[in-house]
Amino acid sequence: MKKKERFELFIDYFSRHMPEAETELEYQDPYELAVATILSAQCTDKRVNMITPAFFGKFPDAESLAKAETGEVFELIKSCSYPNNKAKNLIGMAKALTERYDGVVPAEVKELQTIPGIGRKTANVIASVIYKVPVLAVDTHVFRVSARIGLSTNARTPLQTELQLTRYIPEDKIPMAHHWLILHGRYVCQARKPKCEQCGVTEICKYYQKVIASDKQN
Repeated sequence: MKKKERFELFIDYFSRHMPEAETELEYQDPYELAVATILSAQCTDKRVNMITPAFFGKFPDAESLAKAETGEVFELIKSCSYPNNKAKNLIGMAKALTERYDGVVPAEVKELQTIPGIGRKTANVIASVIYKVPVLAVDTHVFRVSARIGLSTNARTPLQTELQLTRYIPEDKIPMAHHWLILHGRYVCQARKPKCEQCGVTEICKYYQKVIASDKQN
């Protein structure tokens, strides 16, 4: 199967079966999404959503967070991964927003990446979710699922995966494709034991064809 056809079938399936996919992080505005996305690095969305209500209760905006002490931020986020670094990054992000952007989260990916705690993946999440910019964030789910299905080939880094995906996915579908791949990886194409029996894209999946189909034949 040619790669273009694989992408077309992938997009067609998820457009029909998951037309309203969105992030599972809970947020009310761009600032809250920025905080939640920083916290979500190597941490589950479920855990982040348990942390953020109290966090936003104390720090409802960038201005209040910019004035915080590292220790008080740490106490609120200590149940997530790498709380020391994240506490420093969150305060650094808030200071950057207040000092450079009047507390408003910018839409440009390059500008977002100049803010502490915001790398390419986080910048792409914010830009695509909030501002519908056609950029695709590659996390562990996206990286794994893309390779398994065959949407990416020999990609060794998230950036290589991102470039391969955005080459074939139409711009208007790119923000949605990010969520399709994440949710598929989270609930169906899981890391240790993918649930191929529940998958609707086995006909285009390289992993299924090589591993599962061959096992059945044997």
